[in-house]
Amino acid sequence: MISVNSILLLFIVLILFLTHMTKLMFRRIHKNGRLAPQLPPGPAPWPIVGCVPEMLSQKPTYRWIHHLMKEMDTDIACIRLGNVHLIPVTCPEIAREFLKKHDATFSSRPTSMAAQMCSGGYLTTILTPYGGQWMKMRRVLVSEIICPARHCWLKDKRTEEADNLVKYIYNQSKSSSGIINVRTTTRQYAGNVIRKLMFSTRYFREERTDGGPTIAEEEHVEAIFTILRYLHAFCISDYFPWLIGLGLDGHEKFVKEAVSTVNNYHDPIMDARIGKWRSFGNWNEESTSNDPQDLLDVLVTLKDSEGKPLLTPEEIKAQITEIMFATVDNPSNAIEWAMAEMINQPEILKTAMDELDRVVGKERLVQECDIPHLNYIKACIREAFRLHPIAPFNPPHMAMSDAIVAGYFIPKGSHVLLSRLGLGRNPKVWNKPLEFRPERHFTNGSTEVHLTEPDLRFISFSTGRRGCVAPMLGTAMTIMLLARMVQGFNWMAPPNVTSINLDESFDDLFLANPLVAHAEPRLPLHLYP
Repeated sequence: MISVNSILLLFIVLILFLTHMTKLMFRRIHKNGRLAPQLPPGPAPWPIVGCVPEMLSQKPTYRWIHHLMKEMDTDIACIRLGNVHLIPVTCPEIAREFLKKHDATFSSRPTSMAAQMCSGGYLTTILTPYGGQWMKMRRVLVSEIICPARHCWLKDKRTEEADNLVKYIYNQSKSSSGIINVRTTTRQYAGNVIRKLMFSTRYFREERTDGGPTIAEEEHVEAIFTILRYLHAFCISDYFPWLIGLGLDGHEKFVKEAVSTVNNYHDPIMDARIGKWRSFGNWNEESTSNDPQDLLDVLVTLKDSEGKPLLTPEEIKAQITEIMFATVDNPSNAIEWAMAEMINQPEILKTAMDELDRVVGKERLVQECDIPHLNYIKACIREAFRLHPIAPFNPPHMAMSDAIVAGYFIPKGSHVLLSRLGLGRNPKVWNKPLEFRPERHFTNGSTEVHLTEPDLRFISFSTGRRGCVAPMLGTAMTIMLLARMVQGFNWMAPPNVTSINLDESFDDLFLANPLVAHAEPRLPLHLYP
């Protein structure tokens, strides 16, 4: 296997040969002789390779990028990796210019090793570059999968998993001295919800009577988070495609294994269901007499104008897997962080409990119909999205043509990265940005709170053509997760622990250690399923 040092040596040889070309990479001259708008500020790149040596030597890359921007005191930068201009942004005003004023120009996605593997060869919505396939799949999602009617249709399935959440925590509190692994709990809840919506099942194989995950569900969720970790992880082959297959940084191996794990769980279910509804390319007459029971049924039974299947099995499989990725991460991460912050600030936790007692009471469990009235709960979630995002950057937008944004030249093919960290923790936007303060989201005297943030002061569901198409689902999942946990149990740090450690992992933005907390039931016993 070729080592990284060997590749770097090759790069250095190329550098010595082509040094005289560097100035051409950074200056554009108008025909009238005047300088054209320049690229955003950034580090001086090496010829050909750009700043890849720095990227490889200063891990994790996102911390290096944010450190550079802080040193340069800039809200927009340009870092060249190979022949790709990376444009990180930490200013809401500039972010809105990219995703609102110039949304059409920046509505594509770059190709990458991980995106290609995870999207079945770009058959899906989130990861697929702009074009006919993306438009087809987006129409399917918007009209058939995440429309309001479908959201209402699936309400009972979501409620079933919210009930199971309470059951699982209650059983854990009785069998483990009240000690709950909140990370496992939140991630499995999110996995349960989307498995129920997709496949009408919580479990892949055998069930557990206490409502908890088996090894299969744990492996499934772990594989999804592994894929998410490497999906936009600055893999060297993303900037030098001819390196794909060499496995220089190990990303390909991890992604392949994780995708294989997910497919091993998904494919038998989907193959059986497709076989039920279709026979030799034609509709199975017996099956068409039945109504769809879940989202997999919906995707399989969609027809085109000629009455033929609208989606291929490959498109169905890839899109369902992508929906899994898109729904599991944000709710679980936000609520783990929110619970950690609220346990350390008991007055915030009490205010949230008081709201639930006032709106819902203690004689029934909180339901989705209560969500409009749970504004303090929503403020806590907004604050978790702001301060503790799931990833340092939003999925990259790729420029489909040259553009001028914020007075800077953005070349065609640039990868624009809106910084979730930089936007949500920007001291020019937020007072005391590193403090967890839900009250900051009650602005201008308004008491109504939403999880969406169209002004991009932080990123929850983003905006524009590439914004999240399912904010209703994300909102319902996240609020019900926190509301059921806060309503159903008294939470505190474990015995002999004075406070929860809020250190952030160095390699990612999760809590450095999974949140473990003590939970005690606080409702009448008949409410625990």
